[in-house]
Amino acid sequence: MKVCLIGNGLTTLSLGKNLINKKIKVFNFVTDNKSKEKTRTIGISKDSLDFFNKEIIQLKKNMTWDIKKIDIYTEKYKGQKILNFEETKKNLFHMFKNTEIKEYLEKNLKKNKLFKKILIKSDQSLKKIINMNFDLIINCDANNIIAEEFFFRKINKNYNSKAFTCIIRHKKIQNNIASQIFSKIGPIAFLPLSNFETSVVLSANIKNKKFNDKEIIELIKFYNYKYKILNFSNLEKFNLFFSASRNYFYRNILAFGDAIHRVHPLAGQGFNITLRDIKVLSELTQKRIDLGLPLDHSIFEEFE
Repeated sequence: MKVCLIGNGLTTLSLGKNLINKKIKVFNFVTDNKSKEKTRTIGISKDSLDFFNKEIIQLKKNMTWDIKKIDIYTEKYKGQKILNFEETKKNLFHMFKNTEIKEYLEKNLKKNKLFKKILIKSDQSLKKIINMNFDLIINCDANNIIAEEFFFRKINKNYNSKAFTCIIRHKKIQNNIASQIFSKIGPIAFLPLSNFETSVVLSANIKNKKFNDKEIIELIKFYNYKYKILNFSNLEKFNLFFSASRNYFYRNILAFGDAIHRVHPLAGQGFNITLRDIKVLSELTQKRIDLGLPLDHSIFEEFE
């Protein structure tokens, strides 16, 4: 069995490792071999982490950071909690750095004979993949020519907001409580990564005002209630919008990950949704293997 995966992100690598664990040969076609995101962090639930460790790859203990509680604040009552979420017997969720997990997966896959990474440099070369002899083709890139031509029918919503992300390094603190502040310009989250580092995600409304990097840094300082900040990483930014594809597959091609749905980072559900999608596709694939049935596009119908 041969599966083609298109894309170079964490979604592609996670799905690829899951398929290889089933002894399926994976060809990973990428149009860009460099990672642009350096400060992106991800929070996943305990169920998602358990699935990742069992069905994708076992993460080392120092790769994730446990969050035991979330404190909620508003602009009006600065520094005064209005709500908190916590579990007495387990962690609420777990944080990790996108690049760290991605590099860990890449290193593992590079050693595996069932995985082959292929760099392609043009849209025409990418489109030729459609006619190649693969059992399944899965496109995890929401912005390539395949997504544009075959998965353009979408439900879209522009939030008129931009997410600014960075990692602050601060003086040591017992750091297992996340904070969410609902400010006048939009929500800002402080998400612990260790006792020395915290990820910051500020979703700013840009309908009436554009913010430069200096202004964002000052806003982070203003809404910081508990950290003695030593330095800031570089700021990264991206526009926020909701997107849901009206069709999940076209012929023998399945859209996957951001290519079928994008959500606002406020609830921290983006990668959790993707992991649940991997779980569903994994179960459908394993069912076919157990029954001795071929992997064909009918699996996409069930997935959708």
